[in-house]
Amino acid sequence: MSSVAETSARRTVILSPAPQPVDRIFTTGALARLRDAFTVIEVEPEAREEWEAALPTAFAIIGQPDLPRERLLKAPHLRALLNVEGNFYPNVDYPTCFERGIHVLGCGPAYAQAVAEYALGLSLDLARGISREDRAFRAGRERYLAAGNADAILLRHADVGFIGYGNLGRALHRLLIPFSPTLRVYDPWLPDAVVQDADAVPAILEETLQRSQFLFVLAAVTDANQHLLGADQLDQIPVGARLILVSRAAVVDYDALSERVAAGRLLAAVDVWPQEPVAAEDPWRGMEGVVLSAHRAGGIPAAFTQIGDMVLDDLSLIARGLPPVRMQIAARELVGRYRNRPAG
Repeated sequence: MSSVAETSARRTVILSPAPQPVDRIFTTGALARLRDAFTVIEVEPEAREEWEAALPTAFAIIGQPDLPRERLLKAPHLRALLNVEGNFYPNVDYPTCFERGIHVLGCGPAYAQAVAEYALGLSLDLARGISREDRAFRAGRERYLAAGNADAILLRHADVGFIGYGNLGRALHRLLIPFSPTLRVYDPWLPDAVVQDADAVPAILEETLQRSQFLFVLAAVTDANQHLLGADQLDQIPVGARLILVSRAAVVDYDALSERVAAGRLLAAVDVWPQEPVAAEDPWRGMEGVVLSAHRAGGIPAAFTQIGDMVLDDLSLIARGLPPVRMQIAARELVGRYRNRPAG
């Protein structure tokens, strides 16, 4: 099998991964392999003159810089745009990319396992009050034996609902299999057969809400689902249910959620927030019935370095005239519909 160096013919790769630092996503060895296989030009996102000089020979761009049509047209040899932040933002003219045969790839799969494991941990915490009772113990308010378990439930054989069944949902589903839940999935972008083939139950939103003891919010933000879970929808979730939010804040109406958590109607674990960092005086900080997390689910070292490895593997394939297989391939019908915002 040919190596990357043998097939890339010193093609030019523009490296502009901000806000990711280069050394976060590439190990020393991976970066050396990239430089050995390609002519790598590091360009800051705002360095206009450097972009103008680099684009005419560029084979690939690693990063998520502004790429309007006029800039893309200056890169006649461009064959790949590799997003290493995790979200497809509207700062790229995606129709032009598809028109010109440019692969548009995302690193979302690198985060899926980390987020899934974290979501599982949050659900077990909510099921058994682990962090709540830890705080009580430290404050001298511990409750022994059954006294501390009055609201404890089992994840095993529970009714579980997923809002969204993309990279995160599929990774989490694998982790839940030993618990033998009844899993209902609401994902309007998938035919029922895809969910059924994964041994889950396709369901409309109302059924998913009404039947879930554990509800995982795993959907990306699109032009159609902002505040998908508002007051009316949250009121359909059973009293005492556990809601775990690890995807995007805009899917949920936080004012409505906070009212229901504060009233004791729901327990929640929240890893993403409408504004980050969360204000020091925000009421969420003092609220009972919620596990608070500072957008930590996916951003671990193993996930970051996997991004660099994925980039190298897919650039190798593209350089050999083969399709990429490791990164997420942007669908032309969907990529323009995402409404994610940068974290922080």
